[in-house]
Formats: sequence, C-alpha cells, structure tokens
Amino acid sequence: MTQAETAQAQFDAELAAATTEEAVLEALYRLSNTLVPVRLWTVMTVDMEAGLARRAYSNMPEAYPASGTKPITHNDWFDIVHGQHECFVANTLADIAKVFPDYELIGSLGCASVMNLPIIDNGELLATVNLLDAEGHFTDARVAEYSAILTAPALRAVRATLALREAA
Repeated sequence: MTQAETAQAQFDAELAAATTEEAVLEALYRLSNTLVPVRLWTVMTVDMEAGLARRAYSNMPEAYPASGTKPITHNDWFDIVHGQHECFVANTLADIAKVFPDYELIGSLGCASVMNLPIIDNGELLATVNLLDAEGHFTDARVAEYSAILTAPALRAVRATLALREAA
C-alpha cells in the first residue's frame, strides 16, 4: 500500500468514526499533513446568506483559534473563490497583504504564500481549505496536485460536519 493509499484509508476510518466537527476536520488535517504538509492549515466555513465566514479548524489554534465569525469581504479574493470557484493563490506576503488584513500575523508565523481551496457542493461554496507556507511555495504544479488530493476528501469532510450539525 502506498503512503497515499494508507493515508486515505486512515482518513476514511477516522471520518466514519467521527462524532464531532472537530474530529472530522482533524481527520482531514491529518490526511492533508501526511500528503501535502504546510506550515499553517485552516478550514473556514461560509454562510453566504448571513455574509459570514467561520474558522472551523486550525493547526495553529494559538494564533488562529477555531472560533468566532468574520464578515465576508467582497474583494479580488472573493471574486476568485466565491465567484469563479477557483483557488486563490498568493506567493508573496505583499500579495497576501492586498486581500488579508492579518498579513502581519501570517508573516510572523513564517508564511508568505497562501492557497485557498474552495469546497463546492452543487454550485454552492461551503468552505475553504486554507494552506499557507513559505514564499513561492504554491507553484502551478503544487496547486494542481494539492487540489487533486484534497478536493474530494474535503467535500466529504464538510458534508460530514454539516450532517453532524443537523443531527445536533
């Protein structure tokens, strides 16, 4: 069994056993961290009706806790991720600063590039998986690879979190 197959099998088992949103997203993080590790990894859920985004998971909870909401800002990032349903990529801290007001915190964590992977279900944006790393990290090849690896498992995980919320 390859590393990818082993990681996927572990994710499948953890997802099936998960009883909380945190456990679901932790399983997704472990899969991602095994196959495409990055410095900072978060998941933001989206409530377009309310105009709010919520950080549902973070691998650095001290800097980026999974709590609270923030208003969705209509900017270039919004047009790419929400409007076009495409990955947003910025490979310098200066480019990150154009769309994220917390760019100084991002830089202080050793991150200077970002890839926001939109999680779409039936044409609706449900969440983004946010990967951050060193400057220049998200080449076209990596964006394609990371998208191919994470899109389907992330959609399964987000659907699972929604099902858990509905059941509660």
